[in-house]
Amino acid sequence: MPETQIYLLSPKQLSPETIAVAFAKTSRAPESFQEIAEGLSDEKTAQFHEKWVVGYGHASVAEHAVLHIAIENVSRIAIESIESNRLASYTEKSTRYQKWGPDDFNVPPELDGHPLRDEFVDTVRLLFAAYADSLVPARALVLERTPRREKESDEALDRRVRSQYVDSCRFLLPAAALANVGLTANARVLENAIRKMLSHPLAEVRAIGERIKEVAKAEVPTLVKYAEAAPYIIETLRDFSLTPGPSPAGRGESQNWCELVDYDRDGESKVLAATLYRAGEFNFSDALAHVNELNNDGRAALTQSLLGRLGKFDIPLRELEYCNYTFDLIMDQGAYAEFKRHRMMTQTPQLLTTHLGYDVPRLIEDAGFRARYDAAMNQAHETYEKLAAWNPQVAQYIVPNGYRRRVLAQFNLRSAYHFCQLRSAANAHFSIRKIAERMAEEIQRVHPSLSTFMNLPEEKWQDVEGKYFA
Repeated sequence: MPETQIYLLSPKQLSPETIAVAFAKTSRAPESFQEIAEGLSDEKTAQFHEKWVVGYGHASVAEHAVLHIAIENVSRIAIESIESNRLASYTEKSTRYQKWGPDDFNVPPELDGHPLRDEFVDTVRLLFAAYADSLVPARALVLERTPRREKESDEALDRRVRSQYVDSCRFLLPAAALANVGLTANARVLENAIRKMLSHPLAEVRAIGERIKEVAKAEVPTLVKYAEAAPYIIETLRDFSLTPGPSPAGRGESQNWCELVDYDRDGESKVLAATLYRAGEFNFSDALAHVNELNNDGRAALTQSLLGRLGKFDIPLRELEYCNYTFDLIMDQGAYAEFKRHRMMTQTPQLLTTHLGYDVPRLIEDAGFRARYDAAMNQAHETYEKLAAWNPQVAQYIVPNGYRRRVLAQFNLRSAYHFCQLRSAANAHFSIRKIAERMAEEIQRVHPSLSTFMNLPEEKWQDVEGKYFA
């Protein structure tokens, strides 16, 4: 009997495209992966991909070619497009632990030669100046409230408290602020990502797409070279943006910022039935009927067996995915920057505007910086309106993190466990904590049995709102 072998096909010795072919050929070739790889050349690899991936559409082969791409000095609004691909990994510069300099922003190419360019730059500089100036009183107030530990240096103390004041000051940073992001993706995902970027309405994003394509072709010359702008994306979104809809509502203050607009009414039964289905030999209809016939004690026993043993690092069984929720949310842009990373959801964000008003961190008010903060936010709104009258897409660049944004999100109960537990933790930013705790409350209201096992803090979203928002 052949001995089990497990080994690495290392990208240090083989190109990503060669590794992809080595894995692909094993379906029809009896040789080992190593033997297949040794028989390949760049020319043979390219011929294989041209025939099977491009010619016959066997795109799954491209998933074995993985690239790591460093993207530096791009705007926050551009990062939203980069990170919109579900099956990829990202790490970006944090607004919580790093500080921005006065020139760390992007001027969108569309403004070159435009009469609003100078006003855009002046407003961005005003926002960055307010951001820098807010750090001083906010930091001083946090230090005043934070006892120094024994023998703790000034540098160590600042590291310990930095996020406490930067978390509030970041509300002033506009979407034009620059950041870096590391991207890891397979060639199949990357090809689609490039296609979406080349179809984007913003020139900066299209330029990023062209550059990523160029860089990727050095490693996977065959697998991304046919990525082009997609008329389907461009024309479909254009048509919908021109189609009259209902009159905009909810501008300014909005009380209903977390609305559970749809959910599986029988979601708990479906989850329990699916778990019985997994363990048994009956069809789903019979499993569902059995669950629905159980009394409360019987259902509680099944629920306890399914979720009662969950530890801190355990992930619930996949059967929780049979229960879905749809939320209509309003959150500040800083919170959305974190919310968008939960890509197992289906998310539909609206354009970033100033129409829903802005949030004010309590620390900004307590530090005596409220008047300056309001003045900067109001100036951003005035400049936004001028830009939006010309180009709503470009106008997004001027909008600070503190302004609110609407997003539709659909996800299953398993994703809800991950999101609500992670983002309600004490070390999460207070904006996203408020969102997570409110969503958990809504889920617990409609599905109390299965959601009761979420590991949530005693803190409620009202506590977060009262403590951190003016």
